[in-house]
Amino acid sequence: MPILYTSQDQIEVYRFSLPTAIFVPLAALFLQAFVPLRFPGFALLDLPLLVVIFFAVARRSQVSGLLTGAVIGLLQDSLTHHQIGLYGISKTIVGYCASSLGVKIDVENVGARFLGTAFFYLVHQVIYLVVARGMVQLNLQWSWSHEVVAALVNALVAVFMFAGLDRLKQRA
Repeated sequence: MPILYTSQDQIEVYRFSLPTAIFVPLAALFLQAFVPLRFPGFALLDLPLLVVIFFAVARRSQVSGLLTGAVIGLLQDSLTHHQIGLYGISKTIVGYCASSLGVKIDVENVGARFLGTAFFYLVHQVIYLVVARGMVQLNLQWSWSHEVVAALVNALVAVFMFAGLDRLKQRA
């Protein structure tokens, strides 16, 4: 069996127009901040995280993924009542890791998108919990069953959301 190797030149790297790069994260942040006030079940979703994952795997640049996660995370922090930096740290790490993984595997596959998003959601939640408890001394509760269900719901939403956002990609 031959060993298959994908060079950096064979990997599709995408970019986004400036309005897309600004409007999509702001829309996700707006929806995340205000929709759960009317529909509490919507709080199960983390739309800013899904946007970070999508942009990170599409751009396939660790620096870009890191910066996207940091900016979106800090903006999300500014809309919460917790200390600034909790979402910033966790989304920065997820953005970096998602872009690193995007270079290694085919992230256009629906199954890979579903599993990747579920995995990164759980990673995000663990990092957030560790930082919140360890650095800020917040007393947050953790329920594996709740987090796994939330990861699966976010992954399912991500599959459809990513399919829609794929239309906004431009080849680099």
